[in-house]
Amino acid sequence: MNLLTLLEARAAEHPERPAILDGPRGRERVTDYRRLHEDAARLAALLGAHGIGAGDAVLVLQPMSRELYLVLLALFRLGAVAMFLDPSAGQAHVAQCCAMGRPVALIASPRAHLLRLALPALRAIPRRFVTRAWLPGTVSIRAADRLAPCTRLAPGGEAPALLTFTSGSTGRPKAALRSHSFLLAQHAALAQALDLREGQRDLTTLPIFLLANLASGLTSLIPDTDLRRPGAIRAAPVLAQARALGIERCGASPAFLERLVEQAEADGRGLPFSRMDTGGAPVFPVLLDRLRRQADGARIVAVYGSTEAEPMAEIEQREIDDADRSAMQGGAGLLAGRPVDAVTLRILPDRFGTPVGPYTLAQFEQDTLPPGEVGEIVVCGAHVLPGYLHGEGDRDTKFEVDGLRWHRTGDAGWLDASGRLWLMGRCSARIDDARGRLYPFAVECAAGFWPGVRRCAMVAHRGQRLLLVEGEVDVAALKPSLQWAHLDALRSVKRLPMDRRHNAKIDYPRLAAMLERG
Repeated sequence: MNLLTLLEARAAEHPERPAILDGPRGRERVTDYRRLHEDAARLAALLGAHGIGAGDAVLVLQPMSRELYLVLLALFRLGAVAMFLDPSAGQAHVAQCCAMGRPVALIASPRAHLLRLALPALRAIPRRFVTRAWLPGTVSIRAADRLAPCTRLAPGGEAPALLTFTSGSTGRPKAALRSHSFLLAQHAALAQALDLREGQRDLTTLPIFLLANLASGLTSLIPDTDLRRPGAIRAAPVLAQARALGIERCGASPAFLERLVEQAEADGRGLPFSRMDTGGAPVFPVLLDRLRRQADGARIVAVYGSTEAEPMAEIEQREIDDADRSAMQGGAGLLAGRPVDAVTLRILPDRFGTPVGPYTLAQFEQDTLPPGEVGEIVVCGAHVLPGYLHGEGDRDTKFEVDGLRWHRTGDAGWLDASGRLWLMGRCSARIDDARGRLYPFAVECAAGFWPGVRRCAMVAHRGQRLLLVEGEVDVAALKPSLQWAHLDALRSVKRLPMDRRHNAKIDYPRLAAMLERG
């Protein structure tokens, strides 16, 4: 069994229900569940005729679109492995990922095929398919329209299905290989955490959320905007499209929702959604509160997760009270909420960089920290990645308890007396100096409550604790509220460098280089 089995059931139950809406605003393509199922089966026939079969890795370079999910579902049907990487990470990263994944084919948009001119690793891939217009040296997936659907369905279970890579910013990227069983477990966890209900209409910008929507029978709108830079979208057309199509829900990164709420505040029309889910980067209460003011009756949920375990915890905006906000302003970190039912979560002492385990159950329980103590977040569950391709990275991030595999998130945090998780940031970012231990993320979370702070970054630079603040804010007035952090300096900056993927995380390596340049 795999996710395609669930999709087949949806196509049989409600064949004419729209599965995906995409394309230009006002002229959206409507792909219903029957069409999605049949076209994916035809594409599987085309790919199979070109020699792609079970276990073959196929590199996919295609933005969120109808075509992306046709390709995914076709590969799942064949038992092939859909491989994804970030071309913007550079030639060396692409070469490393291709050497690890060994793709036998490339399926890409016409624009992505241009990358072959600059990236030798892509030129070396023997079979090439294009998702839209024909290009020299490629096979257009549109040729599948003339074929009979492939009715064969490869076994699911522990067979590999999806291969992605970490950024490799601190060294060689790690390859996260997910099985069909893993994807089913992840779907079940997301369906519960996001309260996915058949027949709802959801604007989604997160690929894994849309996959969960398909398996749950929702209609998903891929908005008519450039999702490669969610923090720079034009929000007014997106909201107009959502209103015109009767969209009830929205699942997006914090940067995307920040743009939407800015537009809603400017035009006074509010947000049209009855539910908003956000994750993929830290989600601060200030954003959740702004969303609440523009959609008072909506459920607004922040989801904490990672590549290896999505989701791990969630919290609704209405659950955050004044005492929680006061604690966050006082250095308690970011409240992430209760761990989801599908995951077992514990806190171990922060021994970042040092392997731990194996444990007996008694040893593990003895090492586990009690509520209130900060350490490293570790998780276990059916949707928690048990290991990386070829075991590269397992020694530092995995351990066993009586033979059961656990994952070290590398995130610091603590559990309160009621079992809620609080995040303190990356273990690797902690500062240990003469003034004690400090997790910079806790400072950033606290400073984010201050009026005028758009974003901020706290670093140790040349022996000093330095907080950089972007926005219109009086840093001299801000500093006394952060006395507990024993900062050496606060500095206003015009702009902080952000990650390319979500535009919602500080790019700390680039920031360090900027500081060195003065």
